[in-house]
Amino acid sequence: MTTQLTGSPAATAQAVPAPQRRGRWSGRTRRDFFVFLALALPNLALIAVFTYLPLINNMYYSTLDWTLGSTSATVVGLDNYVTFFTSSDAPQVLGTTLIFTVVTVGGSMVLGLLVALALNAKVRGTTFARSAVFAPYVLSGVGVGLVWLFIFDPGYGVLSWLLRGIGQQSPQWINDPQLSLAMVIIVYVWKNLGYCAVVYLAGLQSLPKDVMEAASLDGANGFRRFMSISVPLLSPTTFFLLITTMISSLQAFDLIRIMTPLGNGTSTLIYEAYLQAFGAYNRAGYSAAISVVLFAILLIITVLQLRFVERKVHYS
Repeated sequence: MTTQLTGSPAATAQAVPAPQRRGRWSGRTRRDFFVFLALALPNLALIAVFTYLPLINNMYYSTLDWTLGSTSATVVGLDNYVTFFTSSDAPQVLGTTLIFTVVTVGGSMVLGLLVALALNAKVRGTTFARSAVFAPYVLSGVGVGLVWLFIFDPGYGVLSWLLRGIGQQSPQWINDPQLSLAMVIIVYVWKNLGYCAVVYLAGLQSLPKDVMEAASLDGANGFRRFMSISVPLLSPTTFFLLITTMISSLQAFDLIRIMTPLGNGTSTLIYEAYLQAFGAYNRAGYSAAISVVLFAILLIITVLQLRFVERKVHYS
């Protein structure tokens, strides 16, 4: 004779009903979905109207032979792109864009890191120094360009006055194409230096102190700790700055417009697009093609950075 215990696991499993699965579109799920739409749709609509719609329209305009202000246009397909890449100005514009981007990005990041190291020191006056370093970044590019034009002016500028004081002649910063590009680069690096410094400073202050103390106890000097520990741990910050500063440099416009209105040696892609559309040419379709080329370059660089450069980033 066999008896079955009512408290056995099998009996308990049979007695307790299995939990019912919640449907995919239960009341709570629907409510969360509608809340998401209410919060996201306005932003998505604004992005679609003010970002993607102008981008699509610009791509369409790049296929037109259209003079700005004209009521008619002729569809030319890819002729504007062929004209740009086969023109004698294309190598100079692309080369100027490359030099400006590489020097401004590299200069801003390297100098910003050095300034951040100085601002990270625990001494009196660092709060004022941090504010002073970051202030140029939030200033208007038009105002900054006008002030620096007064400094670089070879006739009555502050720099020419200082050079005359030591018996030297001021270079023709504005008239010489090579010097005008160097002038704009110097001002751009000075203006954006504070941004890189503040971001690097935040990264330095978030470094684990126990790792630094352990390396110090092992006999590593300051330079060795910086190169072997700080730089690898700052790789996420460096990667972030590399993307943001490169995008910013490729789209730099205000300083170039104010300091070199005619683009004398400083015609980057974005400024060349401006000159073609709103300068003496009024070639709106050709200008749109140059803008699309710039967009393609930005997209390719960003994808390559996310695909390959991010592999070198240490997030832990």
